Amino acid sequence: MNSSLNAARRARELAELAGGPAVDVLVVGLGATGAGVALDAASRGLSVAAIDAFDLAFGTSRWSSKMVHGGLRYLAKGQVGVAHESAVERGVLLARTAPHLVRAQPYLLPLTPEVSRLQAATVMAGYRLGDGLRAAARTPRRLLPGPSRISAARARELAAPLRADGLRGALLSWDGRLVDDARLVVALARTAAAHGARVLTRCRALELSREEVRARDELTGETFTIRARAVINAAGVWASRLNPAIPLRPSRGTHLVLRPETLPGLRTGLHVPVPGTVNRFALVLPQPDGRVYVGLTDEPLEGPLPDVPAVPEEDVVFLLDLLNSVLETALRREDVAGAFAGLRPLLAADGHTADLSRRHALLTSEDEVITVVGGKLTTYRRMAQDAVDRAVRLRGLGAGPSRTARLPLVGHLPAGTRPADRLAERYGSEARAVRALTARDPALAEPLPTGVTVAELVWAVRHEGALDAGDLLDRRTRIGLVPQDREAALPAARAALAHPEGAASA
Repeated sequence: MNSSLNAARRARELAELAGGPAVDVLVVGLGATGAGVALDAASRGLSVAAIDAFDLAFGTSRWSSKMVHGGLRYLAKGQVGVAHESAVERGVLLARTAPHLVRAQPYLLPLTPEVSRLQAATVMAGYRLGDGLRAAARTPRRLLPGPSRISAARARELAAPLRADGLRGALLSWDGRLVDDARLVVALARTAAAHGARVLTRCRALELSREEVRARDELTGETFTIRARAVINAAGVWASRLNPAIPLRPSRGTHLVLRPETLPGLRTGLHVPVPGTVNRFALVLPQPDGRVYVGLTDEPLEGPLPDVPAVPEEDVVFLLDLLNSVLETALRREDVAGAFAGLRPLLAADGHTADLSRRHALLTSEDEVITVVGGKLTTYRRMAQDAVDRAVRLRGLGAGPSRTARLPLVGHLPAGTRPADRLAERYGSEARAVRALTARDPALAEPLPTGVTVAELVWAVRHEGALDAGDLLDRRTRIGLVPQDREAALPAARAALAHPEGAASA
């Protein structure tokens, strides 16, 4: 299939690019924004190359809360434009481009004694304003229901772990959520490849200039030059490594990973108010594999930028304490099976990072390299569209308007389709092809931690650009979020890389 990414295609396209004819657009960074830029440009008929030093979704795009949200928090701060943009982009994902990966998620805000009646009324008013944003964005209510107040009994039916004492009900709201943020990036990259983009991981940009990028193949150590009519820096929080003049102020968001059955009977997400704040909440989000994510913090990051952020113990303690404030039975430190942290590429400004705007920005250097920074996962498509529009105008590229607001991603299913099983939930229309691998080799049906099968690992090698065990366990699947699960699945990942179904593409 022409959307397939694999080692053989990488080698072929790298050979074509290195020192070859100039492409119209060269993108640096293959998170959601960079992959979105590649798709936007390629779908307009431009020739495109997109490179990343590591892997698809290696950075911030795999460390999100898996939320596709309507911008209610920004509305509360008076950032009406940002909030409306978020609601519009949420609707695009839910209804048109990726309904197989994005769907509605219910959340309860438990009305405990710590939540005053005034605060409850204020939050509900905010939820209703958020529903107004949904209507303004023309997202059908059948895809995203409206808010309501429910009784304490009903709240505990939906979220059995909630503390009964003092609970006077809950506020029920809905927002968008991703099955997996990294899978969205893979779908974007593969859809871009289907439109002719050359998508190359393990290619590190060393130096950017107006019409070329000097890069290094991280697998061989060889350096080479890619020529381009327009260069777009979409390296996110690491964009300043390529242009130190970019004014970024990164913040760290930490999440905990709880094992399956840690919170039995939790059928919805939770919003847990952060004490001393008006519109900050911790999120508790049950996952399809049974795990539960708890997050997130918002703390300024000081010092050098790491490739993979560490999780400070104080973040773990903060999130556990906050969650325990609403639970009948308190969780212990040993109930935390794993944790992850992501870095947000916020534009520098005065104030705490939690208060900085999530509006994105386009910055153009003196040598006309375009950098797209800021923003958030929900609005990746609009960020990409704006970046390509700037490149088209600046460099005089022959391209029409963006098509991505209505362009289905790989695996697309009609909006509202109920997935038949776990594979359909993760692969959409491609689930049948993944399942067919096990028909040819029944051994590939072997289940791994979180319910992933070996067939999915083989599929990732053959069609999703996975080059090593880390790609398989940490990004194509999320087995690696729990270290013990990762260790248990490592032999299967190595076997998948050598399996004839996968190796045939290498």
